[in-house]
Amino acid sequence: MAWMYAEYIAEELLRAGDLVPAPSLEFRSGRQTLALTVFLSDTADELSGIRVVSQLDEWLALTSHGHPWQDWVRERLAELGDRETARGRQDPDLALARAAWDWLERTELFAADLEGLVPCPQPVLPLDVDEDRKAWTPAWQLGLPLGNLALQLF
Repeated sequence: MAWMYAEYIAEELLRAGDLVPAPSLEFRSGRQTLALTVFLSDTADELSGIRVVSQLDEWLALTSHGHPWQDWVRERLAELGDRETARGRQDPDLALARAAWDWLERTELFAADLEGLVPCPQPVLPLDVDEDRKAWTPAWQLGLPLGNLALQLF
């Protein structure tokens, strides 16, 4: 149930931001990236509606440019896997989180090439993105800035 709740939170954040159409692969990559962030940052196993607002800053930091998000995801999945093994029973939420991470790693989207982007010193200035320059990008690399932007707009 915790995974579904994390996905619900992620979807609501993305829908509120109205950044990409909901049925698109870009939306799915953003939703899965945010859902993993929400789910894996819940260290107390008590994903509650009241705490959602208090965790926005943490989620923003985790999804920010330059944060090794993918390494953090791998570490948290390993930690939760160890906890699952110690308990001696499978966690269905963890299985769903692993499936989401697998999809994000294996799926590549043809999108604007974000590799050359450098963060602006002034956040009010727009980033100069050549949208004609495209590259195959792992879904999580597209979902991460999308999720971060949705959090900022919330």
